[in-house]
Amino acid sequence: MEKVLKINNVEKYYGNKGNLTKAVDNISFDVSTGEFVGIMGASGSGKTTLLNCISTIDKVTAGHIYISGLDVTTLKGNALNKFRREDLGFIFQDFNLLDTLTAYENIALALTIQKVKPSEIEKRVQKIAETLNITHVLNKYPYQISGGEKQRVASARAIITNPKLIMADEPTGALDSKSARQLLENLEYLNKSLQATILMVTHDAFTASYCDRILFIKDGKIFNELIKGDDSRKEFFDKIIDVVTLLGGDLNDAL
Repeated sequence: MEKVLKINNVEKYYGNKGNLTKAVDNISFDVSTGEFVGIMGASGSGKTTLLNCISTIDKVTAGHIYISGLDVTTLKGNALNKFRREDLGFIFQDFNLLDTLTAYENIALALTIQKVKPSEIEKRVQKIAETLNITHVLNKYPYQISGGEKQRVASARAIITNPKLIMADEPTGALDSKSARQLLENLEYLNKSLQATILMVTHDAFTASYCDRILFIKDGKIFNELIKGDDSRKEFFDKIIDVVTLLGGDLNDAL
């Protein structure tokens, strides 16, 4: 299976020689096309820093990150902007929708920037809106819709350009339990039915149980890995809890 993401010996340090912090400490792993991979760890474990490095928001100190064979650690200027615009999709905890645009316009914006024909934009937005059950909110502004609907609009925006990789940073963090479950079912649908490749950072074991595979990070290193395989989501959840328990003092942060 094709490797969408390849992380080779990535390190990220902050500070100077007198006070050096290794936020990411020599991490390597791959993500294949169509995988739904979770990254878990306590606050300060390095999971968000790692996600920021993969998404090119932050620069690595050492190592290389390849997305569909392209070394993104070497990209600069227009090439970097083009990569972010065309190859990555983002889903954030706080939605990051533009308040002055309708839901339709928020979803369509990336396609507009890519100069896709209006008729094609209309077709693609309607299709993804039907998939995520948000057709009824397309003409509304973010302040007029619920948190769960906002997150589904954000998910539509992330998938609309057919990116090689969707990055989700605590996507259920601002949602109530019902909205969180609905979003996770939608992400699962995007993954299984549309073959979207998703990399999700979460501190929540229930959220993580929707993934195919989970990497646990502690002190900037990969501490453990779980593969769902043929397990039910309940069985996978129980295994996640077992690993979190092994993390010891990090338990309160990781759940």
